[in-house]
Amino acid sequence: MTASQWTPTEPFVPRRFLRGGHLQTVGGYLLKRNIQLPLAEERLIEVVPGVRVLCHCNWQPERTRALTLIAVHGLEGSSDSQYMRGLAQKALAAGMNAVRMNQRNCGGTDHLAPTLYHSGLSGDVAAVARNLITSESITRVALAGYSMGGNLVLKAAGEWDLNTWPQLQSVATVCPSMDLAASADELRRPANRIYQMYFVIKLKQRLARKAKLFPEKFHASSADGVSSVREFDDKVTAPFSGYRDADDYYDRAAAARVVGKIAVPALVLHALDDPFVRILPETRRVLLANPNITLAEPEHGGHCSFLAAPNGYDGAWSERQVVDFVGRAGK
Repeated sequence: MTASQWTPTEPFVPRRFLRGGHLQTVGGYLLKRNIQLPLAEERLIEVVPGVRVLCHCNWQPERTRALTLIAVHGLEGSSDSQYMRGLAQKALAAGMNAVRMNQRNCGGTDHLAPTLYHSGLSGDVAAVARNLITSESITRVALAGYSMGGNLVLKAAGEWDLNTWPQLQSVATVCPSMDLAASADELRRPANRIYQMYFVIKLKQRLARKAKLFPEKFHASSADGVSSVREFDDKVTAPFSGYRDADDYYDRAAAARVVGKIAVPALVLHALDDPFVRILPETRRVLLANPNITLAEPEHGGHCSFLAAPNGYDGAWSERQVVDFVGRAGK
């Protein structure tokens, strides 16, 4: 299957009373689902010397023959985020291996990395994939990512060497923040204050934990006076991660720089009413010019929510589309 041959299993129709970007976004966070998953294998994978990430792996009986879907969460999420568990449940039901990857420090692993996590660490995704390919003799891999995780997997796919590692079959993303500066600036709009406050509080809490674990390297006071994600990235993320400032970080870490190089079927699913993730006109032109990429932009869906009516399934529409896309691309 080429990307241009894929169409959604059904059009997205918002769940009753949840029409609109904010209602979809908040509803996706607050409405809990009963997601049943088999006990996962916990695996610590070293992505660079001295830094390990935690993956939760659910395997098919014949794991080497099944497509392995590696999923990456968004900012301040984890492998236990509802959308990650829901995606894994659907992938397993479709006969895939499901690997839920925690980014550095996430999922209770602050002590495993004397570094911060950020949107430029696409190498971590590739390292996890290569580790599983090598250790499990896996022959087919797909990457999936939400929001910040979407930026990471698109960036990883754009940098991927298919000549050396031909196992990558496809990549699918939901509301990927591949234009980092535009999305960070959108968070500063008054209508997005609730999301801005949530992210800033969580980021400051994480920095405080890192400062306790690695006092010689991190200082909670570095975030004093910070009231926006952009300010946090300028004062904390960038200087602690080898970038000059927030602008340098956003430019170098953005998947928008490499999506034109993606050489496997790729899905970019983005709601036009997403409150804060923005795709710039130039990035949209690059996406549309790459025949391997499908850009699907329903009118509604919010940020990473896409809550439809639970007619015959749980209504998590985007999870269903991701599994369908990578399943068809991997045949």
